[in-house]
Amino acid sequence: MLKKRTTSTIPFGYRESDEKGFLEPIESELTALKETKQHILNGSLSLRGASEQLEHKTGRKISYVGLKKIVDKDKTKALLDRS
Repeated sequence: MLKKRTTSTIPFGYRESDEKGFLEPIESELTALKETKQHILNGSLSLRGASEQLEHKTGRKISYVGLKKIVDKDKTKALLDRS
């Protein structure tokens, strides 16, 4: 399923689609990201360690700050869904 591109930065887990202005998901990266987020939330991995693990698993760099933004966004979304 394609996602509309809204910024110049391509988010982790996506690549440019052949269709202009859209991104296509990379399932292996999204799965690795989902697993890593769970490890961060349960406290078994630090953000820096998790970003290194993701880079090792996927071959794609992600900074710990970028990873923190993704985790924080998901936390906020989860809290809003509960309300």
